[in-house]
Amino acid sequence: MASQFILLALLVASAYHAFASDPGMLQDFCVADKMSQVLVNGFACKDPKAVTAEDFFFSGLHMAGNTSNKQGSAVTGVNVAQIAGLNTLGVSLTRVDYAPFGQNPPHIHPRATEILTVLEGSLYVGFVTSNPDNKLFAKVLNKGDVFVFPQGSVHFQFNYGTNSAVALAALSSMNPGVITVANAVFGSNPNISGKILAKAFQVDKLVVDRIQAQF
Repeated sequence: MASQFILLALLVASAYHAFASDPGMLQDFCVADKMSQVLVNGFACKDPKAVTAEDFFFSGLHMAGNTSNKQGSAVTGVNVAQIAGLNTLGVSLTRVDYAPFGQNPPHIHPRATEILTVLEGSLYVGFVTSNPDNKLFAKVLNKGDVFVFPQGSVHFQFNYGTNSAVALAALSSMNPGVITVANAVFGSNPNISGKILAKAFQVDKLVVDRIQAQF
């Protein structure tokens, strides 16, 4: 019986580590030492004696991003790249600005769940479940509304209004990563074969060639 209990405890522990987004904390903090040559899953720790309050600070989310681009949106990220003190803490933040009819196009965060709050304007948002159902969960959000995008799901936001919109998103990783679907599929370096994409999307290769030319 004791051996069965130990085995169950080991399985639970291994499952916890398998589903955890980022490495767990083993000390008060592990400020990223970005000059370290040590390769780890994240960043090596800076000497605690060299840590200052600035390692936990970022200023700039009060400033609107430049939305004069094809998508009409701007993402200002606050992750471990901006705040070294986020290393191993498992959280990050982004501000997203949307021009009228701008969008944050379909994308994936491979390492994080996202919870988004609308600060100004209205957004049409949604995410798609995995194969085989590919079910769309979508909703119109207004100021103060909150929506969750599960980790690894394809999701998007679209400003259908004539005014600018602003949202703030929290993510469950210090470095959530982002894969923009269109860029990854049609703008890879080197390109994915047009024949492969034409068959995948069930379109003529000339259509694929025209889309790839945009990237």
